[in-house]
Amino acid sequence: MIDRLLEAEVRQRLGFYPAVALLGPRQVGKTTLAHAISAEHPGALFLDLERESDRAVLTQPELFFAGQRERLVVLDEVQFVPGLFAALRPEIDAHRRPGRFLLLGSASGSLLRQSAESLAGRIGYVELAPLLAAELQPDPLQLQSLWLRGGFPLSCLAPNEAASLIWRQDFLRTFLHRDLPQLGVRVPAETLQRFWRMLAHLQGQLFNASQLGLSLGGVAHTTVVRYLDLLIDTMMLRRLEPQLANVGKRLVKSPKVYLRDSGLLHALLGINTLTDLQGHPIAGASWEGFVVEQIAALAPRGSQIGFYRTAAGAEIDVVLTAGKRRIGFEIKFSAAPKPAKGFWQAKKDLALDRAFLVAPVQRRYPLAEDVEVLPVHALQEAMRG
Repeated sequence: MIDRLLEAEVRQRLGFYPAVALLGPRQVGKTTLAHAISAEHPGALFLDLERESDRAVLTQPELFFAGQRERLVVLDEVQFVPGLFAALRPEIDAHRRPGRFLLLGSASGSLLRQSAESLAGRIGYVELAPLLAAELQPDPLQLQSLWLRGGFPLSCLAPNEAASLIWRQDFLRTFLHRDLPQLGVRVPAETLQRFWRMLAHLQGQLFNASQLGLSLGGVAHTTVVRYLDLLIDTMMLRRLEPQLANVGKRLVKSPKVYLRDSGLLHALLGINTLTDLQGHPIAGASWEGFVVEQIAALAPRGSQIGFYRTAAGAEIDVVLTAGKRRIGFEIKFSAAPKPAKGFWQAKKDLALDRAFLVAPVQRRYPLAEDVEVLPVHALQEAMRG
């Protein structure tokens, strides 16, 4: 088992909160991590709520939970039992101790709304991302493989590229034809697949709902936004909002949209090998999205990320705000990265504390005062510094 960076955080939150929600896409490794943690709790109970037999155990949840007060109860795929959070609240209040429930879920938007209404102050949240470069510490060739295959463990660790691609294609098919309908989604799978593939071609570009609606055959822009929200809630897409700094300039106010896993991006675009990827027009945007996800996963808790762009051309790919500290990340798909003029103007506009150029390099090195070139695996160290 690969050591996950969030494992210590999950344990820490279980030591404080009665319930902890571990969120993440399907097949990202939540269940494996939960089994490792529950093994440390004698008598822990694990229920997979995707199974009808395990859901049947919760026919009378109040009575069931009252009989499990001295055990850690792990509930996997909790989005399949939407009324569960309401039953957890009175039970937690009746016997409030840390580490009673570990809830695993694959649909962040709906889960967060349910738990916010029912379990406010009683639950902590942790989001598990696909495998990160910082968790694998890859050499340059392994890093390229991680970028090509994405971070879903079964794709990343497949015996060869062909097996990885087959897994990702099967994942996409299962997600669209089985997982989404199980969540109550009534949009035809073929429509969502077309929409998803269109967004893959537009990786990292400004989101224009009206334009996408026309490409889908005249679909209303409100429907396009609904499709977008659906894939964001299931953690397949990231909407990166602009940093609206008060700098007295005309700012770009539309969000950028990224497919969160580079492997799924490449599967949707029919990119099968590293040679195909390196020669593909999407390579730069794909690398940018790959790095954005690394930054988002490693960002200090409570921080915010966005991007900055003005009508005059000042631009920086990611702006991370953590308390009073503001860090900029420019992402370059180059072994000898050089920032454009707009980067320096953006750095000045935002009064950044530090700035980094993240590129496929082997080691970090200074480029100018308060500006460093950074390899992907050093992002965590850079954020601490």
